[in-house]
Amino acid sequence: MKKLLLIRHAKATHESGYIDFERPLTQSGLQDAATMAGRLKQYTYTPQLLLSSPALRTISTANVFSQHLAVPVAEEIKRIYEADEHDLVEIVEQLPNEYDFIGLVGHNPGISQLLYYLSGQIQDMPTCALALMEFNIDKWTDIKTDSGKLVYFDYPKN
Repeated sequence: MKKLLLIRHAKATHESGYIDFERPLTQSGLQDAATMAGRLKQYTYTPQLLLSSPALRTISTANVFSQHLAVPVAEEIKRIYEADEHDLVEIVEQLPNEYDFIGLVGHNPGISQLLYYLSGQIQDMPTCALALMEFNIDKWTDIKTDSGKLVYFDYPKN
């Protein structure tokens, strides 16, 4: 069985002066990331590996999760930035099989599209939302549309 945790980056600034790739998290975004990481820890949902877009807001979100969950720093994958569900499916299919539980920190609309593609569940992924899916597969290459079961969904309710 494989598990995939989708995490949308926490709330980032919309102030002028930043290019999109370099937008930092807001103070409330940092707090939301810590809160959501705490909720995962409470349920003992701890991925073995975190993958993240290299954009500042996603890698910052991933860093909060790695610190709170005591997992290694996220591996940055350039293709996650601005990826649609097809790009993200290709990334998931190439995940190392030695890991059964992987977290992917990304952006909308791709992260919401991936959730729908893999689980058939229509869920908007607000900032810092979490969606955990389980797959009855042995290899990541066996992942396909509607093959995942959404077992946990949560987001900061401000």
